[in-house]
Amino acid sequence: MDIFLNEKKISVIKEITAKELRDKFDSESDVIIVNGFQIEDKILQENDRVVLIKRGRKPTIDEFETLLTARHTPKVHERLKKGTVAILGLGGLGSNIASSLARVGVGKLILADFDVVEPSNLNRQNYFINDIGKLKTSATADNIKMINPFVEIKIINDRISKENMNLFSDADIIVEAFDNPKCKAEISNYVLIHMKDKYLVASSGMAGYYDSNIIQTKKLRDKFYICGDFINEAKEGDGLMAPRVSICANHMANKVIQILVDGE
Repeated sequence: MDIFLNEKKISVIKEITAKELRDKFDSESDVIIVNGFQIEDKILQENDRVVLIKRGRKPTIDEFETLLTARHTPKVHERLKKGTVAILGLGGLGSNIASSLARVGVGKLILADFDVVEPSNLNRQNYFINDIGKLKTSATADNIKMINPFVEIKIINDRISKENMNLFSDADIIVEAFDNPKCKAEISNYVLIHMKDKYLVASSGMAGYYDSNIIQTKKLRDKFYICGDFINEAKEGDGLMAPRVSICANHMANKVIQILVDGE
C-alpha cells in the first residue's frame, strides 16, 4: 500500500494506523494531519496523505513548504503552485488578497501599485506601522516573504492603465483591486475586450459595517467574476473598514483558488 508521508511516497506492507506510522518515522511528532485534517488516529488507506509535525520545532527549508500546505484540501497545491496571478492595486483588497494567496501557495504573484503606505491605510490594509512610508509593492513583498518564501514575486511600481496592461500578459488571472471607480471600469473593460484569454476577478461594494452576509461572488460572463454587495461603495459618511473589506478580499482570493484548481 502506498502512502504519502510529508508529500513523499512510501510503501507499507501491512495495514497501519497513523500513530503507528508516526512512531515508526518520527516519534517526536505530536501533530498528525491526514488528508488536510488533524486527527488522533485512524487506519490509513491507499494514497492517504500524512504530515507529521513537532510543535515548536523549526523545519528545514526542504520540509517547510510541505508543512505550510499540510492543512490544505489534498491535491490542490500542485495546481496552485503552477498559477500566476496579477493583483492590480495593493490597498484594502489587494494587500489582503496577496496575503491569502501567499498562504495557500499560489506560485507567482505580480504585485502592481504606485503608492506608499500611510497611517490611514492601517485601518483595513494588510500593513504594519513599520511599513509606513514604504512602497506598497515592497511592503507587500516583504510581508509575503515572512509568510511563504516559496512564492515568486514580480513587482510593478507604476500607475496601471490600459496603455501598460501588456505587463500582465503572463498572468492566468487578473485581480482588479482599485479604489478609483474610473480605474476599475477602464481596466475591467480592457481585460474583457483585449485579454479574453484571462480570467478577471473584480469588486463592487464593501463599504461600512453593513450585513456581512450580503457580500457575495457572482459570475457575470465567461471568465469574469465580481465580488461585493454591489450597493455600498465608499463615499463621504460611509467609509471602508477592515471587516467587510477583508471579507470581500477573501471572496476574491477564494474565487482565484477555485479558478486555478477547478478551472471556474
